[in-house]
Amino acid sequence: MISKNLIKQLMASVIGLSFASIVQAAEIVVSAAASLNNAFKEIATQFEKNYPEDQILFNFAASGTLLQQIAKGAPVDVFASADQETMDQAEKQQLINTESRKDFTKNTLVLISPLVSSLTIKQLTDLNLDTVKRIAVGNPANVPAGRYTQEALEQTGQWQALKDKFIYTQNVRQALDYVARDEVDVGFVYGSDVAIMQDKVKILLTASLNTPITYPIAQIKDSKHNQVANNFIEFVLSTEGQQILAKYGFSSIGN
Repeated sequence: MISKNLIKQLMASVIGLSFASIVQAAEIVVSAAASLNNAFKEIATQFEKNYPEDQILFNFAASGTLLQQIAKGAPVDVFASADQETMDQAEKQQLINTESRKDFTKNTLVLISPLVSSLTIKQLTDLNLDTVKRIAVGNPANVPAGRYTQEALEQTGQWQALKDKFIYTQNVRQALDYVARDEVDVGFVYGSDVAIMQDKVKILLTASLNTPITYPIAQIKDSKHNQVANNFIEFVLSTEGQQILAKYGFSSIGN
């Protein structure tokens, strides 16, 4: 005959296991640079196959915009920026767990035009030509691609001279869209952006930069789902995560 104490112990164990399952299951929010949109969505799909009890929700925007949202208390668990400067600011404001910060991929800055364009640009100084009237550029105040563009054009002494031609965008994907729709003559985007619109845009040249374009990722300090957030970061860094990033035109940190 089973004693009452044993029944109580078994019931407590079952309740404990059920509660543990509830606690482990989590829905986390990842705020990520706009250029990561396609790659991160596929990464999330594979991650959720490995961790079916968890779900990844995304907020994609310019890195600077995401930082402002996090600083104002937006419920975010993981932050992935397209530049070190923005993540440095997040660390300075004590918004991230510093030990969780990792560089996970690299990119390039390219000048593109609509696929149907006959425009010939062999060097950045050719942007001074009268045939170039509208240039899509991410707003340097919030968009890392805009800051990289500013650096590239300052190196050739053109940043100020070309300002009247600039069409500022809220994020790098907006610049890509403007070029793809033939609304501007050229635009500065990441090499990875071209991978998703090869049927609409073409690369004219790759910009030379002193600052390497590396992407950092980190847990947000106020996250209530540290384990799941860490699991997602580790998956991004894993061989499978890196293969997905490569599929979308990104490069591994080791290359």
